Amino acid sequence: MTEKQKFDTQVINDEILDKLCLKNRYAFINNNLTAILSQEEFNFLRKVQRFCLRFEKKNEITHRSDEDAYAWIPAFGAEGYITRQHAFKEVDLNYPEWGLTADLMRTIAIDSFDPQFSMAGGATVLAINPIHEHHENIPERLDALKELVTGKTPGAILITEPERGSDAVHMLTICEEQEDGSFILNGTKVFNTNAPKSKWVVAYATAEQNKGNMMAQFLINTEWEGWSCERVGIPWTPKVFIGKEKLENLRVPKEYVLGGIGKGREYLFEGLVPERIAIACGAISQCWGALSHAVIYANLRIQFQQEILKFQGVGFLLADLWAKTTNLTIGLLKFCESFDEKFIKFEGNIPRNISQAMVASASQFKYQATALSKEVCYESANLMGGAGLCDNTLMHDYMNISRIQEILGGSRQIQQYIMSLSLRTLFKMSVS
Repeated sequence: MTEKQKFDTQVINDEILDKLCLKNRYAFINNNLTAILSQEEFNFLRKVQRFCLRFEKKNEITHRSDEDAYAWIPAFGAEGYITRQHAFKEVDLNYPEWGLTADLMRTIAIDSFDPQFSMAGGATVLAINPIHEHHENIPERLDALKELVTGKTPGAILITEPERGSDAVHMLTICEEQEDGSFILNGTKVFNTNAPKSKWVVAYATAEQNKGNMMAQFLINTEWEGWSCERVGIPWTPKVFIGKEKLENLRVPKEYVLGGIGKGREYLFEGLVPERIAIACGAISQCWGALSHAVIYANLRIQFQQEILKFQGVGFLLADLWAKTTNLTIGLLKFCESFDEKFIKFEGNIPRNISQAMVASASQFKYQATALSKEVCYESANLMGGAGLCDNTLMHDYMNISRIQEILGGSRQIQQYIMSLSLRTLFKMSVS
């Protein structure tokens, strides 16, 4: 059986499949969020949704696993929908809606459009943020930043190594500084989303193996000599390209050294709050995407002479998942709004005590949102029966992505470890 033949097999009847369209799913999400969003937030959410609806219709997007989602990046980048975490004035973009809250709105809209595409976009943001923080107005860095933000190319960040999973600070990849300020890199990285498709990547290496305090941060053009990349097979995300990279005597010119020896560890950790909140935003968006499918389906699917929503086993479970999703959305929205307020108030230099508290909060949201996504996506698909498992809808994407979100950006156990250390710190601050 060929890939095309497999997708030609329709299981869900035409009436229900038509009602599960993106427009209706957006309407369900919007009717839930209108009560908790400000008018400005809601307007931006609708703006991104309208673009997605037009793009899907114009390009006849089917969301099949054989589509090239990377071909969509330039169109979304041209609209500024790769990321809205920053305004990007330094590259003459100056987006009017920006910050973590705006990026949450963007993510909710794009994730319902295509969850795998949204996941790939999130990985590009991980490369964008360190360049944004450390470009120092150097033209080469600004050019790379603008290409990533405007969708000229996807991006990737190279932290994880085959023998160094969550232990990010004890790297084996080596960097050797040269007399002219350039560096030579040697080592292997793995599980880096977008790397096989990216022109620009941000990589970490250390001057001495296993020495976190000797780490450095680099911007790499994958066209340079010494770069090679293979695709890692992750069957759950067939449209997303994840890489294993070998750096063999790869020379990084000094203009592309974002942080020299001793700066890498600091720069890595400064990006943890927006990174983990972005993952949480993706996870809560997956909850809304899965719920919108299941609720619409349960109101239309007739079994035993009535809509299956009326059976307590279906209706009560959906109500429980709906309540959990709504409440966590409110909490995440509040965090994003608070972060944006403080970021503006302190002109990007949030005081250390506040920043440390936000690190713990980011871990809490990442931990809970990814766990909830796994529950909501699976249970929503389960309530749809066989229709929730076939490839006629995006439900298989939601189930698959939700299974790996707890691993991305620091595993579930790492988040628990960070939170337990934060409890120790709070104890010392509270008890005399």
